[in-house]
Amino acid sequence: MGLSEASGRRDTQALLPVTQTMELRNRDYHVERPLMNQQQLEELGHRTSATRTYQWRTWFQCSRARARALLFQYLPVLSWLPRYPLRDWLLGDLLAGLSVAIMQLPQGLAYALLAGLPPVFGLYSSFYPVFVYFLFGTSRHISVGTFAVMSVMVGSVTESLAPDENFLQGVNATVDEVTRDHVRVQLASTLSVLVGLFQVGLGLVRFGFVVTYLSEPLVRGYTTAASVQVFVSQLKYVFGLQLSSRSGPLSLIYTVLEVCSLLPRSVVGTVVTALVSGVVLVLLKLLSDKLHRYLPMPIPGELLTLIGATGISYGVGLKSRFGVDVVGDIPAGLVPPVAPSPKLFASLVGYAFTIAVVGFAIAISLGKIFALRHGYRVDSNQELVALGLSNFIGGIFQCFPVSCSMSRSLVQEGSGGNTQVAGAVSSLFILIIIVKLGELFRDLPKAVLAAAIIVNLKGMLKQFTDIPSLWKSNQMDLLIWLVTFVATILLNLDIGLAIAIVFSLLLVVFRTQLPRYSVLGQVPDTDIYQDVAEYSEAREVPGVKVFRSSATMYFANAELYSDALKKRCGVDVDRLISKKKKWLRKQEQKLKRMQKTLQKQTASSEGTSVSVQVNTNITDVESNNVDDSMARASTGNELEDTTVSGQEDAKAANGSTLKALGLPQPHFHSLVLDLGALSFVDTVCIKSLKNIFRDFREIEVEVYMAACHAPVVSQLEAGHFFDASITKQHLFASVHDAVLFALQHPRSSPASPVSTTKL
Repeated sequence: MGLSEASGRRDTQALLPVTQTMELRNRDYHVERPLMNQQQLEELGHRTSATRTYQWRTWFQCSRARARALLFQYLPVLSWLPRYPLRDWLLGDLLAGLSVAIMQLPQGLAYALLAGLPPVFGLYSSFYPVFVYFLFGTSRHISVGTFAVMSVMVGSVTESLAPDENFLQGVNATVDEVTRDHVRVQLASTLSVLVGLFQVGLGLVRFGFVVTYLSEPLVRGYTTAASVQVFVSQLKYVFGLQLSSRSGPLSLIYTVLEVCSLLPRSVVGTVVTALVSGVVLVLLKLLSDKLHRYLPMPIPGELLTLIGATGISYGVGLKSRFGVDVVGDIPAGLVPPVAPSPKLFASLVGYAFTIAVVGFAIAISLGKIFALRHGYRVDSNQELVALGLSNFIGGIFQCFPVSCSMSRSLVQEGSGGNTQVAGAVSSLFILIIIVKLGELFRDLPKAVLAAAIIVNLKGMLKQFTDIPSLWKSNQMDLLIWLVTFVATILLNLDIGLAIAIVFSLLLVVFRTQLPRYSVLGQVPDTDIYQDVAEYSEAREVPGVKVFRSSATMYFANAELYSDALKKRCGVDVDRLISKKKKWLRKQEQKLKRMQKTLQKQTASSEGTSVSVQVNTNITDVESNNVDDSMARASTGNELEDTTVSGQEDAKAANGSTLKALGLPQPHFHSLVLDLGALSFVDTVCIKSLKNIFRDFREIEVEVYMAACHAPVVSQLEAGHFFDASITKQHLFASVHDAVLFALQHPRSSPASPVSTTKL
């Protein structure tokens, strides 16, 4: 039957090498134990209800140790800075901080333009948030500051709420750039404060797990679409065009069409400047990659390009002679703190939440990558708090929302950075530039910054190669990637992200609604059961059907589970039950008609029977005419026999079997449900399981369950699943236990004694 004891080695082992065969022999093991249902398992293991722990109770405990732990938790710099190994790490952190600062300078200036702000505010955003993260962050390697995706999201907000059309003045309808920039800076700084509040609030309520809803395909598809948005947004600086400010759905498409229509008006000097600087920057990056083994730090291509372009612009006079747009005046020194504008909160709150989630997702993803690589732990909730404080304090000092940059983080790690001391060093270098050197870049062409942004998009644009790789590995993930990309391109960054998250969650629900249903068979000479469609050697156990689903059963797929079970069993359960009930109804109607007939006959013959008995008694006494009396009494005996016969027919009808009814019988007598995939049960699941027991018992098949996890058993108990007809003796520790019991007790009560069997 496939369930007998192992009788020796399988012939296929003769094909194995001798060493492999010896190894298999050494690993052989035998276990002898009794069949175990859930009730016996609980008695043997002394199962008790798990004690519930209420973590919130510890929040209100007050002690010196608790205060110290909270201080170190929310201000991590106090825990690692006193133990900082100066001799081993300081030189590497100084070199890494300098390398990152050299990258921060051009990226800060460029990403400020991306956010629709004057370039100097990119420098501010490269100083304040970085230093705050040094105090509160838990990742040792990420580089916090301006980032292209965050900047383009901020730019979509500033350009939609403060478009150029709102600041036209004079007869020539020129844009009042001073007023426009002031309004946009106020919008961006208020947005940063709101983003910080959201992130700090989510971190304090331990909501760091929200990032788990952003899968890697979703994040990569989103950042790829954002890089396309960044690329398109820089075209106006590359060609020297004045474009209309657009936001909302299809704004990217309209911008591309407008750029194409205005190409004849491009400024030649601007185009040449962008192309030359882009080519120079690419060559410098290629040279840096070629020589990275021999250099202590990467070649600062962006910085060298910016310095060279600024010198050429100043010496040649690109603005006056060729009409090339330049950065303009960069004020020296820091700006005083400014309170956010509460009247803008209502219009910015939706954007702020989206930017807060995206910024945190990017930071924690990179942080966990570096943490795994270097063997330390990143606290996702504290990362939310650290980023939130960086954005909140930065917003007060007129910064726009920041996250972390992959390119700068890789440079910080590759140039010897070990801790956030490198971040503090880079912020101090940026401070020196803001105070003393920023004004030197007033002649820097904006086309050079645009070229630097486009060249640095190479890493994110290379994510298009995800499409063929996901097509081969996981087409569902590819679908998430494509939907995220298309939605973000067509509907803008905020709506695109919302649609991507909703679609990703719906896809998870859809996949649980359509799991893989399998009929299991026993792998020969083992207690292992696998899908007979996948394992050619797996054989179904005669008389026992084993069924398994690859997903948990809950309200969304409970009905599908029942339908698949009945279909895979090879028996039309519903049709059999319908035929049986139809036949029983006919028998019941026939019995009722018979009873009515008997009642009529009994009523009409009741008087005769009495007189016969009386006359018989008299006659018997007087004339001893026994034969006559017996003949007369025969009528009463026939009625009595008919009544008894009708009652027996009624009992037979009520206890009819499929065989007696002439209906086809199932080719198996027991059904085993492998419930190992269940992670939880709800009321719909419990009702469906009860219906399965009821329906299969109607067709004379006993149902057993196997491999339930302890939390699922507790939920079944809480849902009153077990009763007089379904007990814990129907639930077994393993599929093999259930199969053996079903073979030993076909169509018997599970209360029968269980014998010891060798597995």
